[in-house]
Amino acid sequence: MHSSSSIFAAVFIALYVAHSVGDHWVQTHTQSCTKGLPGWAGRLACGRHVLGLTITKGLILVPAVLLLHLPVTALGLVLGLGIDALTHYWADRRTTLKRLADRCGKAEFYSLGTPTHAGHPVTAKGEYAPTLGTGAYALDQSWHVLWLFVAALLIAAV
Repeated sequence: MHSSSSIFAAVFIALYVAHSVGDHWVQTHTQSCTKGLPGWAGRLACGRHVLGLTITKGLILVPAVLLLHLPVTALGLVLGLGIDALTHYWADRRTTLKRLADRCGKAEFYSLGTPTHAGHPVTAKGEYAPTLGTGAYALDQSWHVLWLFVAALLIAAV
């Protein structure tokens, strides 16, 4: 017999691993570059990314559920993966997360590591030195992890 806390822990770990794989390995370069564009091109690219991400989460979650004999319900899975997909899409449209960061007083942190930030990284010649370590990326990933937590709670509790 499993406790709700052990179900939550196993589900959260599976979702966290799947999120990392889906967001970085499964997402295509085109999706990454276009998902934040205005209009249908951006919406469709973001939708394709979230679909691939959600499939990845299912492919990793199902074996964990089956092999660990976790008593989760179809409704819990639909609710958990659904809220995760919706919130992931919302944040990955980029302007939405940027507006939230601005409203929360995180505009300067959001721009950290980009050429628009006063303290951006530079080369020895004083030119912008690109980096993956941006404030926007950190806020994006922490947003996603928050919703993985909510998704795992729903899956474990419903």
